[in-house]
Amino acid sequence: MQKDVVNFKENMVGHKITSGVIDSDAEQLARLGYKSEFRREMTLWENFALGFTYLSPVVGIYSLFSSSLAVGGPPMIWALLVAGAGQFLVALVFGEIVSQYPLAGGVYPWARRLWGRKWAWMTGWIYIMALFATIGGVTYGAAPYTAILAGFEPSTENTVLFALLVILVATIINMMGTKVLARAAMIGFIAEILGAIFVGGYLLIFERHHGIGVIFDTFGANTDGSYLGAFLAASLIGVYQYYGFEACGDVAEEVPNPGRRIPKAMRRTIYIGGVAATFVCLALLLSVVDYRDVIEGRVQGDVVPILLKNAFGGVGSWLVIGVVLISFLSCAMSLQAAASRMVYAYARDHMIFGSGIFSRFSNARHVPPYALILAGIVPGIVVLSALVSTDALVKIISFAAVGIYIAFQMVVLAALRARLKGWQPSGEFTLGGWGLLVNVLALAYGVAAIVNIAWPRTPDAAWYDNYIVLLSMAIVLGVGFFYMLTHRPYCRSSAAHGDAICVTR
Repeated sequence: MQKDVVNFKENMVGHKITSGVIDSDAEQLARLGYKSEFRREMTLWENFALGFTYLSPVVGIYSLFSSSLAVGGPPMIWALLVAGAGQFLVALVFGEIVSQYPLAGGVYPWARRLWGRKWAWMTGWIYIMALFATIGGVTYGAAPYTAILAGFEPSTENTVLFALLVILVATIINMMGTKVLARAAMIGFIAEILGAIFVGGYLLIFERHHGIGVIFDTFGANTDGSYLGAFLAASLIGVYQYYGFEACGDVAEEVPNPGRRIPKAMRRTIYIGGVAATFVCLALLLSVVDYRDVIEGRVQGDVVPILLKNAFGGVGSWLVIGVVLISFLSCAMSLQAAASRMVYAYARDHMIFGSGIFSRFSNARHVPPYALILAGIVPGIVVLSALVSTDALVKIISFAAVGIYIAFQMVVLAALRARLKGWQPSGEFTLGGWGLLVNVLALAYGVAAIVNIAWPRTPDAAWYDNYIVLLSMAIVLGVGFFYMLTHRPYCRSSAAHGDAICVTR
């Protein structure tokens, strides 16, 4: 049957029968209450590549390496291992859910089936806003490299301009359809993994100035005599690194045999992405000449471009930065694909204003074009907000990370509640007797991470800048609750909700 599904995966609209073989993926989707519109053209490795380029070791490490090193010193690398272990637990929980509910949009339909309409609406709202902010953060982080490649001096204005350009290019690629997106994701994955191996290997062989023991030396990066506060502040690099695996599930209706393939792609994203990120971070760490210069603020600007230029020279660093930009663009492209599928899933259930527009589907390109446009406009507004905020990149990323983590934990909590009420995952991937324990540990990690991310740590800044992450999240939650209570969007759809427990019973 699987061979037939793969052979006829292009014939995915409705319940068509090709050579007497029923398309089981479309049939499963119909049982879940939806008609198949996307083309199932994304292979297992292309699905993994989408998650990998979203998680993006290069983007995650290069964006926050300087700030995390300045705050936490070399031991900040341990944050990657802590966050990787915690998010692996979350990925296991998500794997069980997507295997049973392989629906476009990820966390929103999962929360809907596990808990109910209101919970799902707020989960989706938070996730969408956080995704938009993440796109803004990634493109803002890419902009200094774009400026260097184009021969411009990095400045706030240039950074904003080039970030908007990256968003535009990502939107154009996404508009070309699932196959182009999948191939672009594979190109991004190959470029990123080869670039990470080459750059990291070169730095370790020719530019290493320290031994491995420095990852245990704080070099004076202590807060009031204790390193814990410094490490927690620096751990944003780990928190930011390990989300993106859920993008594999956001495009569940574009993957053949999603119940088996997507959980596997999620786990691969954590395995391979985590190893690559740790390798890149270690290579950069050992190539820094003087950690105290960074920690004490004597190094002006981002450390990474300086390291690359010192290691590879003018032309060499220009080529390396080109590969880095491919990584940033691939990451933005994958993020935008995930965000647009989320908006589309929301809109086809009539759960948001403008549902008539955002649920429109291009039969020529097999993408939701207006949802993609929205996933370009809102991140552009986020980027423009950097003109009025100090240390904008860290603030944008902090808000994005806390929003993503809250949405994740709303799904994890919904899964735990459903388990306690009798839900037994029935997809092709299950954790069996380990499910409850993994679910509890995933929730504990997520809550701790949320508190750490949102903790205000810039007392010398204006109060609104110090609390900008909490204020931004409060605004998102406030607007979401107001819209939900006044317009009752969760009542507009007849799609199934809270049926995970009912199905089990």
